[in-house]
Amino acid sequence: PKSRTCTRVWTSNAGSSRSPAVIGMSQTRAVLALKVVLWLGALAPGAWLVAGIFRGWLGANPAETLTHVTGMTTLVLLLVTLSVTPIRRLTGWNPLIRLRRPLGLFAFAYACTHFTIWFAFYNVFDVGNMVADVRERPYITVGFTAFLILIPLAATSTKGWIRRLGKRWNTLHQGIYVAATLGVVHFYWLVKADTRLPVTLGACLLALLILRVPARSRKPAPRAGARASLSES
Repeated sequence: PKSRTCTRVWTSNAGSSRSPAVIGMSQTRAVLALKVVLWLGALAPGAWLVAGIFRGWLGANPAETLTHVTGMTTLVLLLVTLSVTPIRRLTGWNPLIRLRRPLGLFAFAYACTHFTIWFAFYNVFDVGNMVADVRERPYITVGFTAFLILIPLAATSTKGWIRRLGKRWNTLHQGIYVAATLGVVHFYWLVKADTRLPVTLGACLLALLILRVPARSRKPAPRAGARASLSES
């Protein structure tokens, strides 16, 4: 007679119409589709700006439009990057974590563009003037600080750096929360009058920070010899 163990295994296999290989393939396709959407969505603001330069639809002050759109896109992409881990926890769908690095790198690319436009149009590539601007204007001080924080995060986002830094990599990449917070403050101080949009982005960031609190309090102490995993920033 067949043992209960064999019966349970047979029943379990019979109830599953999809093999692990098929499930893995469908997950890979889903991640690929999400990456396509990610790339299209992330490149859309840049494409609109480039087209606007040639078509002349950036308004009376193109430099201001370029600065505003690249800065806003940076902030939005940072918040979307930070939302990946909470969504993964809520849905239990781990492959979603593969989207975090490209999202973060797109955010950094727009931050670089934002800085370059400001340096070129508002400081005319004058380093001395740039330093004075950073020192004398608080909203530029916090924005520039946020940009500096993002540089090592982007530079150490590869698997090689994850292995080299070990646990220090997790600590370093918590800086994304500081950068996002400074970015919201930078935006809030910049607009002065109509603060609805920066306040909305700040509320989204606060919600993401709150979601991190219970997750960290439930986190068990790591076992000795356990392998380090990717940071859930």
